[in-house]
Amino acid sequence: RETDRQVHSNNNNGFLAVCSEAKGLTNLTHAMDTPANIIPFLPGHFEVFDLKQDGKVRSIKMEQFHCCTKEPVHAIYDTVERLPTSFEEERVKRTIRTLFDNAVRKRLMANRRIGCLLSGGLDSSLVAATLVKLAKEEEVEYPIQTFSIGSEDSPDIIAARKVADHIGSEHYEVNFTAEEGIQAVEDVIFHLETYDITTVRASVGMYLVSKYIKEKSDSVVIFSGEGSDELTQGYIYFHKAPSPKVAAEDSVRLMKELYLFDVLRADRTTAAHGLELRVPFLDHRFTAYYLSLPEEMRVPKNGVEKHLLRDSFKGLNLIPDEILWRRKEAFSDGMMSEKKSWYTCLQDHLESMVNDDQMEKACKTFPHNPPRTKESYYFRQVFEKHYPGRAKWLPHYWMPRWINATDPSARTLCIYKPDKDQ
Repeated sequence: RETDRQVHSNNNNGFLAVCSEAKGLTNLTHAMDTPANIIPFLPGHFEVFDLKQDGKVRSIKMEQFHCCTKEPVHAIYDTVERLPTSFEEERVKRTIRTLFDNAVRKRLMANRRIGCLLSGGLDSSLVAATLVKLAKEEEVEYPIQTFSIGSEDSPDIIAARKVADHIGSEHYEVNFTAEEGIQAVEDVIFHLETYDITTVRASVGMYLVSKYIKEKSDSVVIFSGEGSDELTQGYIYFHKAPSPKVAAEDSVRLMKELYLFDVLRADRTTAAHGLELRVPFLDHRFTAYYLSLPEEMRVPKNGVEKHLLRDSFKGLNLIPDEILWRRKEAFSDGMMSEKKSWYTCLQDHLESMVNDDQMEKACKTFPHNPPRTKESYYFRQVFEKHYPGRAKWLPHYWMPRWINATDPSARTLCIYKPDKDQ
């Protein structure tokens, strides 16, 4: 699935176990000389095993069957005809709209009620608006529920409210306090199976909104805007890319690493509450087309990231204009009040949880991906408590490029200005 990270455990003794989460494998006991190695099974791959008479297995081959830059084989069965090869701008924008509509329409197939996460940012707003429009066309028999999370005066809550009013969804606002967020951190790390800084930070809100959906609504199939930032160069650091070619290469790198970061966050925080996530921006046909476009078309333009995507939906009144052109908000800023962000609340709380002596010895205590801040040290401690010695599941931290960043949050970058400062 586009939002799943499979894990498998094997060793030289021919023992194999497969699970969709590593926690299903960590406590396995069996007669072996060496501990089982637990590794993520790479997305878009398949592996063939030889099963012997004694129950042991041997890997015969492992191959990649799909890459985000290639049009999927099933495209020939799609309702959208062959794509135009011309890169004339109006034709490109029309194709983007067609493929995105198609990506949402395909995912309407469901036996359970469909809902949608709505942060009030560009991506979730486009998904929610298209979902509501197509649900009416397909005569879905219930109103689409949308869900946003934040504190009462947070920019995201206010923006999501505007979008919900515009598209006519049945909208729910989930308020949470910094204390509730901090209390959820350990559960979140347990479900995520990672200690990546930005992934943990951003997962708390998604975990709490998923909990609300499970307890207070009957929506089970949940649409979301994941994948757009990686695909369409939506991160603020893309303004500093040295060239369109380098920016395009980094976009593909981010897409290939989604299973370690944003897709891991989205999958695990929703699945922890029995919800099924669907992400139209990661539709194979849509990603292959977008990544095939000329590099110059995809870079930020006129000081605005994701310019091509925004421009493709201009003048349709699908979502309010102010949302269509809303600058990217650091997730931790958008979720809390303007007075104090989730990022700041978390830093302040964790200041007392880790002492300076521990920080001085951090590189010796944790030689792989050593934590540089008290926040990342705390996340690592919690991770080691649940998954001791498994730090190499995370090859590296998610970090902005080209600007000597020491923290993944956009709010620490010199090129970032929250909405209220613009």
